Parts: sequence; structure tokens; C-alpha cells
Amino acid sequence: MTRAGVLLSLVVLVMTAAPAGAEHEVYYRYVVLGFVKDAKGGAVSGRELELIRDKTGFSYLAATDEKGFFLIIARLGDESAGEALTLRVGPAVARLTATFDPVNHRDDRGTRVDLEGAQFVERSALFRSTLVDALGTPSR
Repeated sequence: MTRAGVLLSLVVLVMTAAPAGAEHEVYYRYVVLGFVKDAKGGAVSGRELELIRDKTGFSYLAATDEKGFFLIIARLGDESAGEALTLRVGPAVARLTATFDPVNHRDDRGTRVDLEGAQFVERSALFRSTLVDALGTPSR
């Protein structure tokens, strides 16, 4: 076969191929943040944390700073609203639910969870103010 024949065959093959469907899923950040404190209320620095998406088994890792603060950013799509998450800090485990409005793409998504001794305390109402304190004032 000549070079022109090969080129023509290649063009015909490309033109007759079935169109490829794009699989693109938009993800948004879902932030889990908080503080890890010992039983006396002192900050625990250098503690490793793991946030696990129960549906996929995928995990996100973080560690506390000198104030015991941690921030984990997970990638969740709109369809992940209500998804089960597991937060591990050493042997302590907390079950969380990704709670957000899937049509609201403006506000930050996430929750605040503190570990006080061996007790997890979810403080969703403090999420926004804690995020602003950690990252600074948003520029909107």
C-alpha cells in the first residue's frame, strides 16, 4: 500500500470511529477541620489524622500543628451530599456525614470536628468562622 493509501485509510478510520463520551465530574472541596486536645484541654501537636470516604475507601491525610489544629480537604462532587465519611485520629474514630447543599457552589462546604481527649465533638456551626480564622478573610 502506498503512503497516500495508508493516510487515506487512517483518515477514514478516524472519521468513522464512534465519538468518545467525555467523563468529567466536577469536584468541590469539602473541608474537615478542628482541634485535637488531650484530656486536660491541652493542644496535641503532630497527631496524624485520616479522613476516609466510606464509599470509595479513598483517604486524605493531615497532621495537627502546634495549636492542635488540623485541616483536611477532600474532593467531593454534588452527588456526594449525604455520603458517609470516617475520621480517624489514632485509635479514635468518628463517623461523619458530608452535609451540604449540592446546588450551592458559592459557600464553603465542610464541618468542624474537635477531638477532646477520646471524645469527638462536631461543631458545624463553628465551621465557617474557624475556616476564616485559618485561611484569612475571603476575597469575594
